[in-house]
Amino acid sequence: MRIVIQRVSHASVTIEGQVKSSIGKGYLILQGIEEGDTEEDIEWLVKKVKGLRIFDDENHVMNKSIMDVNGDIIVVSQFTLMASYKKGNRPSWIKAAKHEISIPLYNHFVKRLSEEIGKPVGTGEFGADMKVELLNDGPVTICMDTKNKE
Repeated sequence: MRIVIQRVSHASVTIEGQVKSSIGKGYLILQGIEEGDTEEDIEWLVKKVKGLRIFDDENHVMNKSIMDVNGDIIVVSQFTLMASYKKGNRPSWIKAAKHEISIPLYNHFVKRLSEEIGKPVGTGEFGADMKVELLNDGPVTICMDTKNKE
């Protein structure tokens, strides 16, 4: 499972001209799920996301977590994070999990994040053509992969 966390001043997801989710200060998280991902991957990521200290403290040092700043989160499913580009120039999506695996895991990730931060987590819509807007604050962007825990 891969996620891209972007620290944002604001973000939103629009589907067919209607805003599905919007937040102020917080995280926009893009999530890619591959075959073989499990709830253990989710638990590891939830713990990391909740504790990640990438918000500035009073000394302008990244020392505060999403919890410390009472930030919000939107999670957007993005199978293209699982792109394989080793051969040729057209990416392959063979590593991306099928819907019957990815939808329940996506929903579980959103649910667990919501439980951990104590508030609703915004979402996109699985498989929809989404317009994602954000103002990356910093910019700060962190990539996490449960198969490569750096």
